[in-house]
Amino acid sequence: MLIVSPTYSAADQAEGNILAGLPEWDLTDLYTGLDAPEVSRDLQACSEQAQALEKTYKGQLADLAKNDVAGLLKAVKAYEDLDDLMGRLISFAGLSYAGDTSDPKVQKFYGDMQERITNISSHLLFFELELNRVDDDVLEAALTDADLAYYRPWFEDQRKNKPYQLEDRVEQLFHEKSVTGRGAWNRLFDETMASLRFDVNGEQLSVEPVLAMLQNNDPAKREGAGKALIKTFSDNLSTFTLITNTLAKDKEISDRWRNFGDIADSRHLANRVEREVVEALVSAVREAYPKLSHRYYALKAKWLGVEQMNFWDRNAPLPESDQSVISWDEARETVLSAYSGFAPEMADIAKTFFDKNWIDAPARPGKAPGAFAHPTVPSAHPYVLLNYLGKTRDVMVLAHELGHGVHQVLAGHNGPLMAPTPLTLAETASVFGEMLTFQSLLAKAETPRARKILLASKAEDMINTVVRQIAFYSFERKLHTERRNGELTAEQIGELWLSVQAESLGPAVKLNDGYETFWTYIPHFIHSPFYVYAYAFGDCLVNSLYAVYQGAEAGFQEKYFELLKAGGTKHHSELLQPFGLDAKDPAFWQKGLSVIEGIIDELEALDD
Repeated sequence: MLIVSPTYSAADQAEGNILAGLPEWDLTDLYTGLDAPEVSRDLQACSEQAQALEKTYKGQLADLAKNDVAGLLKAVKAYEDLDDLMGRLISFAGLSYAGDTSDPKVQKFYGDMQERITNISSHLLFFELELNRVDDDVLEAALTDADLAYYRPWFEDQRKNKPYQLEDRVEQLFHEKSVTGRGAWNRLFDETMASLRFDVNGEQLSVEPVLAMLQNNDPAKREGAGKALIKTFSDNLSTFTLITNTLAKDKEISDRWRNFGDIADSRHLANRVEREVVEALVSAVREAYPKLSHRYYALKAKWLGVEQMNFWDRNAPLPESDQSVISWDEARETVLSAYSGFAPEMADIAKTFFDKNWIDAPARPGKAPGAFAHPTVPSAHPYVLLNYLGKTRDVMVLAHELGHGVHQVLAGHNGPLMAPTPLTLAETASVFGEMLTFQSLLAKAETPRARKILLASKAEDMINTVVRQIAFYSFERKLHTERRNGELTAEQIGELWLSVQAESLGPAVKLNDGYETFWTYIPHFIHSPFYVYAYAFGDCLVNSLYAVYQGAEAGFQEKYFELLKAGGTKHHSELLQPFGLDAKDPAFWQKGLSVIEGIIDELEALDD
């Protein structure tokens, strides 16, 4: 049990007793420990089964599809079972590593596991590649079999990859070198970020509590945190520049070999979303910058009594806001109550995360920053990681990640091959969970002041989710485009960063000297290039979905649960159709953005 992380400031520790006893996850549902005999047993089983599957089916799948559908079904099920077992092992390694990226024993375990699973899965590369070489007519005939037809969504997803797959030995080379290529650079980023220390008034703090200080009600603390971040990011700029250049070049090589037309097309393919849909979203958000972020930050600057805010004041609380620490029990009750008000089943699933220690909440040295919900595998259950500091925003993050968790539980019945949801729809339940929690809190606001504080907090969350993420996407597009002309200096990357930040934040936010280094700490740029637009997609989608919910007759909840239960078995257009929504329609995005604009309208009215 961790009481208060020693990386907190002294003042935080003084008020932090309320955070005593925050839950830490119990990973024994996966394995009892790094040295558990079951780990070695399952690794050996994976290796033997992968080699056996390769020996039995390599070169045979086309014939099975044509002449032995029952044999093909048996092969797919064996492949799926092995996928689940390998997923269990790598999930355990990844979660252990996220819990403490600085422990040498955990680092070694994680690295070894990545290498072992990569080696094992190299025996399976043939499977999907070979299936995609089966003639369309032959496969379609095979899928008339009722049992094999269960896997139709998976087969159809694989066919979408067909134009971009390479010759088998090239695919194997790419796969095996991922451990010493992208995987190694990702790990370097994680371990470097976890090891960084930031000097705030003589205290050496890790990144998470320093970022949290940017939401402190004391202007001096915010400034101190901002300058500490600048100092350490600047001192480590060469490392982050090298990582970014290397990974951008790595992606360019892969994209070129696979003949992707646009630098983000591989992400769109993974997300199962059309390029024109993403372009419509990006265009709509960028056009809305003046009506959203520019207008809101000008309003906030007035609240803070300045014409222009320093960047470290962008997420500052309103002067009259309550800065008391919210206990874990209160956060738990807030979220579960909001979920229950929508659907008791949703609250029941979320409650399991608390009851069975599926959540790791404390911020501690070496722990991965931020928050996530990891689905692991359908034969187990998801886990949630937080860095809970007792702020209102942390309660919303809890609601967000539990939304992911509920979604992952509901989709699990589809099995390892079809449970994973494309990232664009994977944000639906998380953002919807946030909206439910926000609306629940707003309904309890007893005064205009309380309502204003909540609305301002929600406006900032939405701007950070929509405007900021689309700015991130624009930055990535600029960076990857320029990288194709040669290696970029830290100064060049900083200029690209400032250009998109100035456009998105507007004139009310001052981009102080040193802010050009703040691209360095965004993990999505490293781990998941172009992932970030999924947040904006999800937020706008949920805004539209919530508007349908508010005006819906009975039955919305059932349709919503069907959407979540679908996992990766249906395209976003098919899942949105029952709600009368179409992401290809520009009005869809305008409807979502108008919700944010409406909140800012109300804030301006309250300010009059």
